[in-house]
Amino acid sequence: MALYFVKTSQAYQVQKVNDKILAFRNMFTEKVLLADREVDFDTRLTLETAVRALNDQEVFDQWQKFTKAETKEMASYEAKKLLHLLVRKTSI
Repeated sequence: MALYFVKTSQAYQVQKVNDKILAFRNMFTEKVLLADREVDFDTRLTLETAVRALNDQEVFDQWQKFTKAETKEMASYEAKKLLHLLVRKTSI
């Protein structure tokens, strides 16, 4: 019985993390990738807060690469890598 509880608890924790990543992925897709204009300060702040709340160093590092990109082409490339990482993390 105790082992069942531990496995259920672990599955619940994984699902909570997946839910956070999915929510961030959806927000990133809607607010950045599908945006028809430059992302405003409040949206950037919301995204930054959300990515930090994930407590996932790999995702945060890729986010930093995206936000620090110096050209539009590099930002596009880093955004694609970030999206791929988010998809991969939720399909494990």
